[in-house]
Amino acid sequence: MNIPLLHPKTSTPHHSQLLLTQIRTCQSMQELKQVHAFLIKTAQNHEPVVATELLRHSATSDFRDIDYALLLFDEMPEPDCFAWNTLIRALAETHDRPLHALLFFCNMVSDGMVEPNRFTFPSVLKACSVLTRLEEGKQVHGLVVKFGFSGDEFVVSNLLRMYVMCGNMEDSHVLFRRSVDGVDYMNKVMRDKRREEGIVVLCNVMVDGYVRVGNLTAARELFDKMHKRSVVSWNAMISGYAQNGYFLEAIELFHRMQMEDLLPNRVTLVSVLPAISRLGAIELGKWVHLYAERNKIKIDDALGSALVDMYAKCGSIGKAVQVFESLPKSNVITWNAILGGLAMHGKAKDVFDFFVRMERSGISPSDVTYIAILSACSHAGLVDKGRSYFNRMVNVGFVPRIEHYGCMVDLLGRAGYLEEAKELILNMPIKSDDVIWKALLGACKLHKNVEIGRRAAEVLMQLAPHDSGAYVAISNIYASSGDWDAVAEVRLMMKDLDIRKDPGCSWIEIDGVIHEFLVEDDSHPSAKEIHSMLEEISNKLNFEGYRPDTTQVLLKMDETHKESVLHYHSEKIAVAFGLISTTPKTPLQIVKNLRICEDCHSSMKLISKIYNRKITIRDRKRFHHFEHGSCSCMDYW
Repeated sequence: MNIPLLHPKTSTPHHSQLLLTQIRTCQSMQELKQVHAFLIKTAQNHEPVVATELLRHSATSDFRDIDYALLLFDEMPEPDCFAWNTLIRALAETHDRPLHALLFFCNMVSDGMVEPNRFTFPSVLKACSVLTRLEEGKQVHGLVVKFGFSGDEFVVSNLLRMYVMCGNMEDSHVLFRRSVDGVDYMNKVMRDKRREEGIVVLCNVMVDGYVRVGNLTAARELFDKMHKRSVVSWNAMISGYAQNGYFLEAIELFHRMQMEDLLPNRVTLVSVLPAISRLGAIELGKWVHLYAERNKIKIDDALGSALVDMYAKCGSIGKAVQVFESLPKSNVITWNAILGGLAMHGKAKDVFDFFVRMERSGISPSDVTYIAILSACSHAGLVDKGRSYFNRMVNVGFVPRIEHYGCMVDLLGRAGYLEEAKELILNMPIKSDDVIWKALLGACKLHKNVEIGRRAAEVLMQLAPHDSGAYVAISNIYASSGDWDAVAEVRLMMKDLDIRKDPGCSWIEIDGVIHEFLVEDDSHPSAKEIHSMLEEISNKLNFEGYRPDTTQVLLKMDETHKESVLHYHSEKIAVAFGLISTTPKTPLQIVKNLRICEDCHSSMKLISKIYNRKITIRDRKRFHHFEHGSCSCMDYW
């Protein structure tokens, strides 16, 4: 590219402005270097304003080159504070250079020629935050006080964020209280608008900090006390609930945000979609998608992947594929979202086809990609294919994570290769966790293998002594083999340790409202109508020749009582409510927190046929699409 260069002449304000314009119009480092070469040739490169602009452009533009900026800085005979700040900021914002930002700041302080100002410390504190270097952060705090910036709102907010990012909520609380001391930040009237906005920022940082350490109670208390909240305040609280498993609370807060006439932004949508996904609230998910489109919110990789994940987890895999096809597909995260969704729906062939498409499009798979592929193999019982993909993953250079081993144990265990699954766990080069032993224990329960199941339960009780899963599973294995003495012993142990079984829980969304049901639940306002529908379902099932599979009730009681227990499983209650709340032929979608039992699975197949309904149930492991008396899992789950 030919750049029209100015001829050298005596420097004037007008001439300097032309030089600055020439630097600012550069669109690449090559162009900037050409301008720099001309300035050297014409002996204009040491003009302070020109040298500083060259430095700023090379350090902070879209085509930045930090190393070149450092060379420019070294050429400056007397760099001013702006020059120091520019490089400190650039280094702090470059993913592998925050430590260099701290070292550069140390040089600035030790050099002593220029004192740091209010724009220096935020970048230095950001570097401390990224590196989680609390001790260095405290030393910078001391310099903030020394140089007289402890009252500067911009500096203080970054100082508070540093303590929060380093997990030091005790000092964060002290600094926060000191900063807002004498200010009623819950008051409806605050005369100083800038001060009010500053207080909101500090509150947001604290809410985020409490969320990070898992103290949602403290986060919500502060959130509720804030009279004025920004969209950042709502996003922090919504994402906090969603990330910590409080999905209903996240959605409830999202609804409340809209009632207060505050428009959600892209971050809000990305934050609430995981909660919508987990509860299967597809109508709300559709609203979020429509809101993004109508408000021209860019559906980038993050939001697009979240939408794909939401539709897949809400049972609409067709819509998930449709959204996926509309995305740029330039990021492996987007591909992983659709691969994971297809795997959860048991569509192994589609997973393999999309994987081939991904590689042909030039996107390299990540370790998460292989988790989706191995999961698909597990759901379809493709043992040899799973082994092949696992070996391929290792051969291309990935080090298997615990999740990959977990998929292999699940795959082998379900297929009945219990001994091989056990040996895989024992010979792993990484430490096993409770999840992988639960996978083996679940397989032992499925195949009624008491010996390996007992060993898996013993290990689980050591890894997670207060998790009910191991106790319940081994108790069920003993019960299925008729060893009631062993069952009594396990249950006595649970009583002594005050361990309680997680109750079965199901959710169904009707007209945008999420309804939750527990096993034997009669607390719903429509409980009477639900009970009547359950009786009707039972009678119609009996008429079809169906008999409850009481072997699934692993309790020592008579057959009549066992049938009654099966009658009131949470997913059956949810289906009954769905039948009385929707018009004929309306599809029903249910989310369950546990694996669906064999009796409910068999019942759902017949219910879908009797009532001519498509019933979709997402249990803890996968999707089951019941239609015309059969299930998409082909009875392998």
